[in-house]
Amino acid sequence: MKRVLFGAVLGLLVAYPTLLAVVLAVIAAAVSQPAVLAFAAGVLLWPRLTRTVRRWAG
Repeated sequence: MKRVLFGAVLGLLVAYPTLLAVVLAVIAAAVSQPAVLAFAAGVLLWPRLTRTVRRWAG
């Protein structure tokens, strides 16, 4: 499913080059915010953290 979604997004970016500029501007604005970075890191690392804590508890 992720491959299909990635392919669709990539196809849109190739078909509409101006969309690439808009996407990059949105990503740059989001990444410049420390709270957004902390939230993204938490979302990405949460499964690993919970597995580690469960191993410690068990």
